[in-house]
Amino acid sequence: MGADHAKIIAEDLPGAQLQIVCDMDVARAQGLADRYGAVDVAIHPDSVIARDDVDAVIVASPDFTHTPLSLACIKAGKRVLCEKPLSQLPDECLAVMAAEQASGAKHVMLGFMRRYDQSYIEMKQALVGGTLGRALMMHNFHRNVETPAADFTGAMAITNSAPHEFDVVRHVLGTEYASITAFQPQRSDALVAPVIMVLETTDGHLVTIEINNNAAYGYDVRGELVGESGTIATNTVAYSRTDMKLSSSTRYETDWRGRYHAAYVRQNRDFQAFVETGKFPDIASDCWDGYCAATVAQAGVEALVSGMKTQVEMAPKPEFYA
Repeated sequence: MGADHAKIIAEDLPGAQLQIVCDMDVARAQGLADRYGAVDVAIHPDSVIARDDVDAVIVASPDFTHTPLSLACIKAGKRVLCEKPLSQLPDECLAVMAAEQASGAKHVMLGFMRRYDQSYIEMKQALVGGTLGRALMMHNFHRNVETPAADFTGAMAITNSAPHEFDVVRHVLGTEYASITAFQPQRSDALVAPVIMVLETTDGHLVTIEINNNAAYGYDVRGELVGESGTIATNTVAYSRTDMKLSSSTRYETDWRGRYHAAYVRQNRDFQAFVETGKFPDIASDCWDGYCAATVAQAGVEALVSGMKTQVEMAPKPEFYA
């Protein structure tokens, strides 16, 4: 994903300069820098954040680095676009929120790019515009070809894959979660089985989320919002169809990068505007949204282990994030 961000900066953000590519593998960093015209490469992120010739930072490193790197950016007074999650631990999210509030201004924009996908934009517009009536339910599924690692677990499906659903549902419905229940069917092999979650919101909606990390057939993410007067669903984007041998077929993406490329470009343009103006984008996700995703994920893991409905208990929302 870091390479994709570098490409977007170089090709889709007029007025932005890809200054430094930072990676533990300096040869990899240099190859990327040469490809997209970066000025320099580095292996130490803290020194990069402190440099005078760096105005803003995009963090696309492993999850456990997101909190310390975000804190370093806040301390340096620089805006940061941090890939999700801010942290998988709610307490770490609260620590970043405290640092940001102490600074007096927002510095962290989180990479929940689904908010910038046209399908979810139109879904929220339909709800806000009143064409669907009151929202009742939202159904979501998120399927990958295979798990990203051999030791991937059902709990990791909740903490690593599902946060995109947790966030975009909150964003579309404009609500918070009250409870979550989680289940897994049995597979005939040793692969991680799908995780099915049922969530209740504080406004009385029901939400279903399926995370199937071993779907085999392709990368497939869809959602449907059900209202009292109608429904609206996302469509899988397919630019072509093949007809032959008495059959018709379309292709699936292998992962998220192609499916959501346009959303990433929109997100990064909003981040550039945030850096230039200091005004936090209207639809972007902030540290509070990161905390909410981590909190519901933590409750979801508890529900999966216990087999019981688990309450989602969150701290009061600070006025800073209102």
